[in-house]
Amino acid sequence: MSNPNPLFEGLSSEIPSILSISFASDPTASLGVQLTNHDNGLSNEMFLPGYASVAKMLDGDTLARRCGVKVGDYIVAVNGEGFRRFPPDFEDKDLEDVTEGLDLINLTESAEASNGRGEEKQNHPELKGRVVSGKKSGDVYEQLLGKIREVKSSTSPLHISMERYMWDSRVHSWSRFLSARNGIVPQAMTMIQAHERWRNEFFPIDLTEPTLQKILKIHAVSEIDVADEEDIAATVYIDFAKLQSLRLTDGSESLSMEVVKAFVLYTETLLAKAPDPRRPKTCQFVDLTGVSIKQGFNVNILKKLYATFEPNYPETLEKMVMYPVPRVMASAVNVMLSFVNENTRKKFVITDDLLVVCKELGWNIKEIETCGSINGYMKRHLKHGLSFVFE
Repeated sequence: MSNPNPLFEGLSSEIPSILSISFASDPTASLGVQLTNHDNGLSNEMFLPGYASVAKMLDGDTLARRCGVKVGDYIVAVNGEGFRRFPPDFEDKDLEDVTEGLDLINLTESAEASNGRGEEKQNHPELKGRVVSGKKSGDVYEQLLGKIREVKSSTSPLHISMERYMWDSRVHSWSRFLSARNGIVPQAMTMIQAHERWRNEFFPIDLTEPTLQKILKIHAVSEIDVADEEDIAATVYIDFAKLQSLRLTDGSESLSMEVVKAFVLYTETLLAKAPDPRRPKTCQFVDLTGVSIKQGFNVNILKKLYATFEPNYPETLEKMVMYPVPRVMASAVNVMLSFVNENTRKKFVITDDLLVVCKELGWNIKEIETCGSINGYMKRHLKHGLSFVFE
């Protein structure tokens, strides 16, 4: 078993991977996806490489599934003709080809068997990187669909070139930052540039730092990744009683920074595995078991987490649940959280009812009862935590 990497890099990049989808073995096949039209003249499209992306995978043994296509992949060329919004930043030879079941020999043979015009296009990267613009919204998207129909009705096999971008690349993150700034482009640009500077300064995280290791080993910050249904976001778990007990023995300022690092570790990990990189989501669960809201609730820890999360992970919070909070104290907790902006506070659920917790987060209450506690439930659904721990 290999040793874990002591340095945790942020789990995103601006470098795409590529896919090459060939219909040579089944010219009449359907790709098996629903597409999203990105040719609408909207400001949230300005960093998208192409004019169509995969919105949904259709059921069944489709060509897309066999080739490893995923939601969020962008069509950038058809039979060697580019349908791009801007030129590529990288050459295909420098990118990872993530096409599954790719037979390079047969793919090469099928390309060589194409008519002369098709072969010429396949071998000219400048044509594949062609930038296209329309006179009005929707023109290029229709041209793209028309090209696919044209090739499908010809004797040449259809080849679709795609690019895949990671969840926090500008391709996917720009719309989140734009939404966080109410569609105001200059403000969103300032925000995303500040975020990119933060990433460069914050990473890598040294996992061997003693206080961080202590936090990880006792699961003061961890995860609950049920993963039974794709529409339920995985949860970053925060055991507030354990954090407050650590605060009594460690310097509060240094501890707060290591808590933030642990929080970022799990947030990055869970967002990176979200099924839709265009809309990655996590939930947050603050376990207040054993914490006296009236006498011992240290809101400064939450302030530190918020100061990192809000400007760097906008529009990724599905909901935050705080439990158990007695009903008579719910209003007081809301006052304590007044530093949180209004839109984010709408996603907060403060409750003393375990049924409400399970409904909001998609958890199985019978399993929690079997585990004896939410902490036990967390340990059962811990998928990544051990990879961060060094003995």
